[in-house]
Amino acid sequence: MSKKIVVKLHLQDNKDKQKAMKAVSALTGIDEISADMASHKMTVVGMVDPVSVVSKLRKASWSATIESVGPAKEPEKKDGEAAKKDGGEGEKKEGGEGEKKEAGEGENKKEAGGEKDKDGKKAAPPTEQQVQLAELLNQYYRASSYYPYPPVATHYHVQSMEEDPNSCTVC
Repeated sequence: MSKKIVVKLHLQDNKDKQKAMKAVSALTGIDEISADMASHKMTVVGMVDPVSVVSKLRKASWSATIESVGPAKEPEKKDGEAAKKDGGEGEKKEGGEGEKKEAGEGENKKEAGGEKDKDGKKAAPPTEQQVQLAELLNQYYRASSYYPYPPVATHYHVQSMEEDPNSCTVC
């Protein structure tokens, strides 16, 4: 699940801002980066560890602290609140109750029809365990393969045992 990380960071000018954003963007799993120079905060959204973001900024010689960590998306309004808004509009109109029922049935039809697969079967939403397993597999398989450096050839210094190394070798 992606996170929204707010980091407190003191930036002098736009050049510092660009350098900090470039340093953080080198990390994998980042969806969005934004920096606010007025409030001295940088917001990072994505599947990245907050500690790695701060350590990357500290290595680049900025004093950074974690302000807050939370979910990336704002919580959506509940159905009860939406129904209250619809109910208020329905009362102003004449025969509003009939319209509410028809609208409610239409929404149910849209929801049921929206989740159908190609074969006409309903696709079951993934369970929480499946979601967690998918996240772990993404992190495991995301690492790129590593090819080690080739072995270094050792060079030996050979000393000649003769008195005159420039003399004839075949006699």
